[in-house]
Amino acid sequence: MSEEAAVPDLAFESATNLARMLREKRVSSRELLDLYLGRIERYNPQLNAVVTLDGERARAEAQRADDETARGVTRGVLHGLPMTVKDSYETAGMRTTCGAPALADHVPGRDADAIARLRVAGAVIFGKTNLPAFAADFQSYNDVFGTTNNPWDLSRVPGGSSGGSAAALAAGLTGFEAGSDIGGSIRNPAHYCGVYGHKPTFGLIPKRGHIPGMPGSLSAADISVLGPMGRSADDLDLGMDVLAGPDDAGAVAWKLRLPPPRRTSLRAYRIAAWLDDAAAPVDGEVLRRLVAVVESLRSAGVTVDEGARPGVTLGEATDLFGRLMHPAIAAGLPEETFEMLRRRAEAPAAAEASWEGLFARNVTQRHRDWLQANEERAQLRARWAALFRDFDALICPVAPTAAFAHDHSVPPGARTVEVDGQRRPSIEILAWAGLAGAAYLPASVAPAGLTSAGLPVGVQIIGPYLEDRTPIDIARRLADVIGGFIPPPAYTERARALEGS
Repeated sequence: MSEEAAVPDLAFESATNLARMLREKRVSSRELLDLYLGRIERYNPQLNAVVTLDGERARAEAQRADDETARGVTRGVLHGLPMTVKDSYETAGMRTTCGAPALADHVPGRDADAIARLRVAGAVIFGKTNLPAFAADFQSYNDVFGTTNNPWDLSRVPGGSSGGSAAALAAGLTGFEAGSDIGGSIRNPAHYCGVYGHKPTFGLIPKRGHIPGMPGSLSAADISVLGPMGRSADDLDLGMDVLAGPDDAGAVAWKLRLPPPRRTSLRAYRIAAWLDDAAAPVDGEVLRRLVAVVESLRSAGVTVDEGARPGVTLGEATDLFGRLMHPAIAAGLPEETFEMLRRRAEAPAAAEASWEGLFARNVTQRHRDWLQANEERAQLRARWAALFRDFDALICPVAPTAAFAHDHSVPPGARTVEVDGQRRPSIEILAWAGLAGAAYLPASVAPAGLTSAGLPVGVQIIGPYLEDRTPIDIARRLADVIGGFIPPPAYTERARALEGS
């Protein structure tokens, strides 16, 4: 990577640096907002990443932030920072659809708890980013707003469900982003678009006001979390500072104090690596980048063990993840859909190892069966804890391939992706994400370079329960040895200058 490529223009600065520049009055909130709105006007028609804008209110908020800065008043660590959020977060007075036609005209009367925290910290939320309907796909398209494209290759997906979030960050259309994740929905878009993302430990960030469930829901789905996305690992820490903590009811009795990273230097870390598995084979182009990560870590003096495992095979972990996750995402299904799945689960054909049969059985399982799966999760979490007594983190793939071509032709579970020339079930994308999800563990994604075709690859860093600062710190230090965020060339100042010459 050239030195010039490593120094992006203002549109590609990290949220952390932008917040510092705002505090130091080196840039104003209005200037940043106008920059992003101008880039959205120029680039968003081809990307379709930002689907709702509230420019008038945002300009008023940015002006207020600038006026406060001039008086020496700072509301919080995000003071004046323009940002977008995934269209699954309810935003007071701004349309929130979650990509679902049934919610196409939904304008909430109050912010989601996480959005309220961003505003208290001083963020200027000026728009919403695209996702699949009800956040339920590896791609980001819906009947309300259409398809979002990957800024590295418009013919390919940005991932899902936080695909608009990752595409907007990568293309320099926003300063910061908030996503959500149950089956890799922060992590696989970060991987496909070359940005940073963090899936927090389950339960750290309140979910009230996030869709799904439907507007007004108060319960939180199992495994599902909210989390930050940005252009540096520091942005992930910044997001956790703002978003993590008990809800109003929990705050009566407890406060959150996340432990610091386990180590104070990269070479002091002890890392397990699980780079490939027959249960979800990794494409050679992706594997090459992950091997380079391991080699770079070892060259930096890090202890890396490629044989250490958390006492479970990837196939076993994937099966358990499905038994826990499928009921969580299907809780809001219409009664007629649930009955159709129940009949399918009871049919003799359901015994076949098809995704449809597996999904039907998992969605309609008895509560007794779910309790057994939950006990298996508790046993698995104990085995992960044992691994983390010897190691500080486990690195592994985010998904088996780099960004793949758009495919809207069949249901998500029946699609395939190409892995080293062989067609594999796209549902295997869930396998590597499920390792952390089923066990409630934090996981950060950091850019790990490009394939020979110029597509981003990310590395997943899974950390110990409640020790979110550790995988984020490893992601931060990893940038020193393998490089960090790289802007897609077509969206840089140099590209615009060449266009104008």
